[in-house]
Amino acid sequence: MTEISFDDFMAVDVRVGRVLRSEPYPEARKPAIKLWIDFGDEIGEKKTSAQLTAHYTPDGLIGKQVLAVVNFPPRQIGKFMSEVLVLGMPDADGGVVLVGPDQPVPEGGRLH
Repeated sequence: MTEISFDDFMAVDVRVGRVLRSEPYPEARKPAIKLWIDFGDEIGEKKTSAQLTAHYTPDGLIGKQVLAVVNFPPRQIGKFMSEVLVLGMPDADGGVVLVGPDQPVPEGGRLH
Protein backbone atom coordinates (compact mmCIF):
# COMPACT_ATOMS: atom_id res chain seq x y z
CA MET A 1 0.00 0.00 0.00
CA THR A 2 1.31 3.44 -0.93
CA GLU A 3 0.80 6.18 1.63
CA ILE A 4 -0.37 9.60 0.50
CA SER A 5 -0.58 12.89 2.32
CA PHE A 6 -3.83 14.54 3.34
CA ASP A 7 -3.11 17.21 0.70
CA ASP A 8 -2.89 14.45 -1.94
CA PHE A 9 -6.29 13.16 -0.82
CA MET A 10 -7.82 16.64 -0.89
CA ALA A 11 -6.58 17.10 -4.47
CA VAL A 12 -8.97 14.34 -5.58
CA ASP A 13 -12.33 16.03 -6.12
CA VAL A 14 -15.05 13.43 -5.43
CA ARG A 15 -18.61 14.71 -5.90
CA VAL A 16 -22.09 13.28 -5.83
CA GLY A 17 -24.17 13.42 -8.98
CA ARG A 18 -27.50 12.10 -10.22
CA VAL A 19 -27.73 9.96 -13.35
CA LEU A 20 -29.91 11.84 -15.84
CA ARG A 21 -29.53 9.55 -18.83
CA SER A 22 -27.87 6.24 -19.61
CA GLU A 23 -27.60 3.91 -22.56
CA PRO A 24 -25.79 0.73 -23.53
CA TYR A 25 -22.31 1.09 -25.00
CA PRO A 26 -22.01 -2.00 -27.22
CA GLU A 27 -18.98 -0.61 -29.09
CA ALA A 28 -16.85 -0.73 -25.92
CA ARG A 29 -14.19 -3.44 -25.68
CA LYS A 30 -15.81 -4.75 -22.48
CA PRO A 31 -19.57 -4.42 -21.83
CA ALA A 32 -20.27 -0.91 -20.56
CA ILE A 33 -22.95 1.71 -20.05
CA LYS A 34 -22.76 5.39 -21.02
CA LEU A 35 -23.90 7.78 -18.28
CA TRP A 36 -24.80 11.47 -18.24
CA ILE A 37 -24.60 12.74 -14.66
CA ASP A 38 -25.78 16.04 -13.11
CA PHE A 39 -23.29 17.41 -10.57
CA GLY A 40 -25.27 20.56 -9.73
CA ASP A 41 -24.81 24.20 -10.72
CA GLU A 42 -21.06 24.48 -10.06
CA ILE A 43 -19.98 21.56 -12.27
CA GLY A 44 -23.02 20.82 -14.40
CA GLU A 45 -23.62 17.72 -16.48
CA LYS A 46 -20.72 15.37 -17.27
CA LYS A 47 -20.60 12.09 -19.15
CA THR A 48 -18.73 8.84 -18.64
CA SER A 49 -18.79 5.19 -19.53
CA ALA A 50 -18.41 2.43 -16.98
CA GLN A 51 -18.35 -1.36 -16.88
CA LEU A 52 -21.51 -1.71 -14.79
CA THR A 53 -23.43 -4.35 -16.70
CA ALA A 54 -23.07 -7.10 -14.04
CA HIS A 55 -25.49 -5.35 -11.66
CA TYR A 56 -27.13 -2.48 -13.54
CA THR A 57 -29.22 -1.76 -16.61
CA PRO A 58 -29.31 1.63 -18.31
CA ASP A 59 -32.95 2.19 -17.27
CA GLY A 60 -32.23 1.15 -13.68
CA LEU A 61 -29.52 3.79 -13.31
CA ILE A 62 -31.74 6.79 -14.10
CA GLY A 63 -32.16 8.93 -10.97
CA LYS A 64 -29.48 7.08 -8.98
CA GLN A 65 -26.98 9.18 -7.01
CA VAL A 66 -23.35 8.14 -7.55
CA LEU A 67 -19.91 9.33 -6.48
CA ALA A 68 -17.35 10.29 -9.12
CA VAL A 69 -13.94 11.89 -9.43
CA VAL A 70 -14.61 15.08 -11.37
CA ASN A 71 -11.10 16.54 -11.72
CA PHE A 72 -9.38 13.91 -13.87
CA PRO A 73 -8.65 14.99 -17.44
CA PRO A 74 -11.16 13.69 -20.03
CA ARG A 75 -10.30 10.26 -21.44
CA GLN A 76 -11.25 8.78 -24.79
CA ILE A 77 -13.02 5.42 -24.34
CA GLY A 78 -13.48 4.11 -27.86
CA LYS A 79 -15.55 6.71 -29.69
CA PHE A 80 -16.87 8.19 -26.41
CA MET A 81 -15.20 10.93 -24.34
CA SER A 82 -15.37 10.15 -20.61
CA GLU A 83 -15.25 13.29 -18.44
CA VAL A 84 -15.50 11.79 -14.92
CA LEU A 85 -14.70 8.51 -13.17
CA VAL A 86 -17.62 6.92 -11.33
CA LEU A 87 -16.59 5.02 -8.21
CA GLY A 88 -17.43 1.44 -7.43
CA MET A 89 -16.24 -1.63 -5.58
CA PRO A 90 -15.87 -5.14 -7.01
CA ASP A 91 -18.18 -7.86 -5.76
CA ALA A 92 -16.88 -11.41 -5.17
CA ASP A 93 -17.03 -12.10 -8.93
CA GLY A 94 -15.45 -8.80 -10.00
CA GLY A 95 -18.69 -7.06 -11.01
CA VAL A 96 -18.76 -3.35 -10.15
CA VAL A 97 -21.10 -2.13 -7.40
CA LEU A 98 -21.49 1.65 -7.47
CA VAL A 99 -20.61 3.83 -4.49
CA GLY A 100 -23.16 6.45 -3.48
CA PRO A 101 -24.83 8.06 -0.49
CA ASP A 102 -27.32 5.98 1.48
CA GLN A 103 -29.61 9.03 1.81
CA PRO A 104 -30.40 11.76 -0.74
CA VAL A 105 -27.92 14.65 -0.74
CA PRO A 106 -27.64 17.75 -2.97
CA GLU A 107 -26.00 17.18 -6.34
CA GLY A 108 -22.43 18.49 -6.46
CA GLY A 109 -21.69 17.83 -2.77
CA ARG A 110 -18.02 17.08 -2.20
CA LEU A 111 -16.77 14.03 -0.32
CA HIS A 112 -14.89 14.90 2.85
